[in-house]
Parts: sequence; C-alpha cells; structure tokens
Amino acid sequence: MDIWLIILIVIIILIVILLIKFYNDLVNGRNRVENAWSQIDVQLQRRNDLIPNVVETVKGYAGHEKETLSQVTQARANMANATTVQEVAEADNMISSALKSLFAVSEAYPDLKANQNFIELQQELSETEDKISYSRQFYNDTVLKYNNLCQQFPSSIIASIFHFKKSEFFEAQEGTRAAPKVEF
Repeated sequence: MDIWLIILIVIIILIVILLIKFYNDLVNGRNRVENAWSQIDVQLQRRNDLIPNVVETVKGYAGHEKETLSQVTQARANMANATTVQEVAEADNMISSALKSLFAVSEAYPDLKANQNFIELQQELSETEDKISYSRQFYNDTVLKYNNLCQQFPSSIIASIFHFKKSEFFEAQEGTRAAPKVEF
C-alpha cells in the first residue's frame, strides 16, 4: 500500500512539473512575440523619423511634386495612427510605396541625386528598410513558434486554461507580392 501512495505522489509531482513547464514556455513565447513586435516598432519609428528630412530635402529641389510629397506625409501619418498588426502592415506598405514614388521623382533631378544629404538619407532609409524586413521575418518566426505552443498538445490545454491567444502574423498586403514591372 505504501508503494502505491509513493507512485501516486510521484505521478502528481511529475504532472505539476509538466504543467509549470508548459505554462512557462507559453509565457516565454508570448514575451518573445511582444519583444519581436517592439523591434519592428523601433525600426518603423526610425524610418518615420527619417521621412521628414527626406521630404524637406526633396522639397528644396522638386517643390512642385506636391502629390508625391503629400502621399509620403499621409502615409507617415497613417503609420503613427496604426494600432493593430494589420493596420501597421497596411501603413507600412503605404510608406514603402510612397517612398518608391519619391525616389522615382528624384531621378528627374540630377542636382538632388547628387546632393550629399539626400544620398545619406537615401542610404539610411535603405538600411532601415533592410532592418525592417529582417524584423518582420524574425517576428513571424517568433509568432510561428508561439502559435505552435498554443495549438500543440499538451501545451494547448494549458494555453486554453490560461487564455493564451494566437498572435497575428505580419503579412504583406495584396498587390505588394507581385514584382514591379520595370521597363527601359
């Protein structure tokens, strides 16, 4: 009889240890997702901080390109107001598109293309875009791991009990997946 009691106590202790482990894994995963999202946010803010400098530099050379400059400014404002992953993704795509248009306009102005400030800003934006791209990929990898924890047995039981919810992936908007058409 004593042996059965010992076995039962050992089984209960093992179950408690597993529950604690799965709960901690879920908390760890959720925190990693939040950290990855904050890294995207940092890079997006860096880009938003650079945009006014680019716009002002272009205004000096191509002030009559008001529509393009307005698109960049509006896209930046949309990014500042975005709160969900989906809204941020949409605003991010708007900024990327607006910046492409802005740099296309700059091609028509040789003095602007040769301006050292513009060259440096363009290079900083390019580096920031690379960092944003990496941050998006890292975020999605982290979300995948966390969502797997939330959905795979037996951690899904703990996730359900403690209300751990799946996270959203950072996805490209329709139309941004297609390669741009380039003609010479």
